[in-house]
Amino acid sequence: MTKAELVDAIAGDLQLTKRQTAAVVDLFVHCILEGLRAGEPITLRGFGSFRLRHRRARLARNPHTGVPVHVPAKTVPWFTPGHALHGLLNPHLRSRRPPAGAR
Repeated sequence: MTKAELVDAIAGDLQLTKRQTAAVVDLFVHCILEGLRAGEPITLRGFGSFRLRHRRARLARNPHTGVPVHVPAKTVPWFTPGHALHGLLNPHLRSRRPPAGAR
């Protein structure tokens, strides 16, 4: 689903104009991005949480030439699905909690 399709679906359900709905979706995404930029975790109960993970610098290898390449440290966004989302996508696992490493 694209952002435009999401706006269409929400606008149809809430009887809002597409322009109003697009503004709400844009604000929602902007708030998540600003929260992450500030280093705050974003938690949407039942859906999941967004947070930042820090990856340390490492030495990798170019697979074509075999030459070592320095990969600098970086910060990456990370999404962890909530229990409701996980259960919806994996109904056969509803009675079990996801493994500790998957959270």
